[in-house]
Amino acid sequence: MLPSIPLTLLLASLPTASARDLPPNLQSFYTTLLSQKSCTNPLRSGFYSSDSGPNTFSYCGDHLSSSGIIYIRGQGRGKLANMDVDCDGVQNGPGSEDGRCSVGASPDYQNTTAFQDVIASYNIPGVTDLNTYVHPYVVFGNEIASRDSRIDGIQLFDPRDHGVEPLSVMAVVCDGGKKLVYGVWGDTNGSENGTKAMVGEASLALATACGGKEMSGRNGIDDEDVLYLAFTGQEAVPGREGARWDAAGFEEFERSVEELGERLVSRIKVDEGAAAGMVRVSWGLMMVVLVVGYLGVSGI
Repeated sequence: MLPSIPLTLLLASLPTASARDLPPNLQSFYTTLLSQKSCTNPLRSGFYSSDSGPNTFSYCGDHLSSSGIIYIRGQGRGKLANMDVDCDGVQNGPGSEDGRCSVGASPDYQNTTAFQDVIASYNIPGVTDLNTYVHPYVVFGNEIASRDSRIDGIQLFDPRDHGVEPLSVMAVVCDGGKKLVYGVWGDTNGSENGTKAMVGEASLALATACGGKEMSGRNGIDDEDVLYLAFTGQEAVPGREGARWDAAGFEEFERSVEELGERLVSRIKVDEGAAAGMVRVSWGLMMVVLVVGYLGVSGI
């Protein structure tokens, strides 16, 4: 007879969830994007996903009017974006003792995020800015604050011009489409060494949910299969009361925006033609399995 194990100990031994499965409409949307080669309605192009790669990445508005979303993708099938780790913002808050995003661990650390003034305006005790260890924020949009001559010709993009609001909830699909993480639009991209406009970056908290504890200011996700989804409209903004900005850790904050994230994801419309094609493929595969099984049983 097996020894009985208290339920509380059994539950405590289970790994804590840091991401969730994709709902069917988002899974279909993600699969369809991977099968396509490029945007049909690029809002702005000419960005880099990696320092050594091509500047063939775009902010896509293909589904801006139908679903109110903007996302990043590159040229070629399967090309979305990678995930570098952004260490900007608060450095001495919860979780920072492991040093994965210390000032020395991040080559381009900034002590504030793009919307620090909005966070400060919430007047939440102890919360002066986003914390890369706690808040799953996405770096989205490209801006340059200086007039350095090196930045001539650098591509710029402001999501606000298309209806995306600061600190609005975003959805991130990662780990090859196996995980869905909710976060917020919390920072913008500058230029890499003054010469390149980059895309594909998120806080340490978000990167850890996608890629594990090996993520750090110098180590992100190289695979360009990460989907960053920004949602338009004021309804995507949780505001002061709609999120736990003073959360003690990533999971507490992410849970606080989960309900809003699910509502936003539900408005993504599935391409009926693509969905029908997937159904036809699934039925075809099922028929093959049935026939093979029949032949095996019959000994033919």
